[in-house]
Amino acid sequence: MDNTALTALQYGFDTFYFLICGALVMWMAAGFAMLESGLVRAKNTTEILTKNVALYAVASVMYLVIGYHIMYSSPEGGIFPSLGFLIGDENTAEAVLAGGDDAPYYSARSDFFFQVVFAATCMSIVSGAVAERMKLWAFLAFAVVMTGFIYPVQGFWKWGSGFLNEAGFMDFAGSGVVHMAGAAAALAGVLLLGARKGKYGANGQVNAIPGCNLPLATLGTFILWMGWFGFNGGSQLKMSTIEDANAVAQVFTNTNMAAAGGLIAALIVARILFGKADLTMALNGALAGLVAITAEPLTPSALQATLIGGVGGVLVVFSILGLDKIKIDDPVGAISVHGVVGIWGLLAVCLTNSDASLGAQLLGIASIFAWVFIASLIVWGVIKAVIGLRVSEEEEYEGVDIAECGMEAYPEFTGKK
Repeated sequence: MDNTALTALQYGFDTFYFLICGALVMWMAAGFAMLESGLVRAKNTTEILTKNVALYAVASVMYLVIGYHIMYSSPEGGIFPSLGFLIGDENTAEAVLAGGDDAPYYSARSDFFFQVVFAATCMSIVSGAVAERMKLWAFLAFAVVMTGFIYPVQGFWKWGSGFLNEAGFMDFAGSGVVHMAGAAAALAGVLLLGARKGKYGANGQVNAIPGCNLPLATLGTFILWMGWFGFNGGSQLKMSTIEDANAVAQVFTNTNMAAAGGLIAALIVARILFGKADLTMALNGALAGLVAITAEPLTPSALQATLIGGVGGVLVVFSILGLDKIKIDDPVGAISVHGVVGIWGLLAVCLTNSDASLGAQLLGIASIFAWVFIASLIVWGVIKAVIGLRVSEEEEYEGVDIAECGMEAYPEFTGKK
């Protein structure tokens, strides 16, 4: 096989791999929808499903129109992005076959598709944290700004070769760029929104509000676990060489082991603290392990990945309990899973990657969190002033399904629990 044919074959193979990984990440949208609908009460199920499917569509359009350009057409090493529209031209055969370090090795459209599903994933994190009391259209208004501008700016700082990349900040697949960013936006919204009615008592007690469908929540976790192989594996960007193929296999293995470590650790901690095997903590433990390994899923050994995920599983249990103590109401534990453990994952890079710098990691954590939290707080505040964030007390009591969507997910059940 001559070099031209080999190059064309590798280009086609890497493009196909990129698209398949993107499709796996897109499937994570279903995972978030199932997880969140299982962890809210029955009377709020239709609305949260509507949020999840709608935010994916909003993210796709906004990232096409402006977000992708901000993230990948801005000046290298910069802080301020370039504003522009749409996603540019496809690669030409001449450019691909020219060879050299600058030649593209996968389709430009496959890159956009892979990146847009990451933007939607970031926004999905917000959905569960503000569940059961936020207006649907307030949420979607925020999704427009988050996926079109807030997320792409900090994405440019790292993955678009902005100042964080130049500073040596490492985030292989998005513990910070995707997960901590989504948690920061969620935290800003929750602080302005307030807790659900009845969640916290006058004397400081925390009242459990159980989800309506734990089988769905478990299914959602398995879907997310599966989709994460595309999330982390696709971030290797290619696999048409022996070195890249081995790297992808290592990433898949470490991703799986971190999830397993996180689940086992969370289950054990919950058993020690509560005397019972808490399924919801176990599910969040698996997700915490996945978030923890996402910043660097290549350099750890499989055992190291298991331990990194295990630390994430321990952290998420204590974080969920801690946020409840300070009356930050997060129905699905999203801020803990993606925010607290996202920070751990970024710091853990220094344990296995000799090129990592603690200073650079701390700079990335502080920059991403500050930008997303402050920008989100402003946007949430504007939305609150214009249309309001929260449904009325009566609508919250009756359930946002009827108030926001005019239909119930489980109409055969007459009790609203």
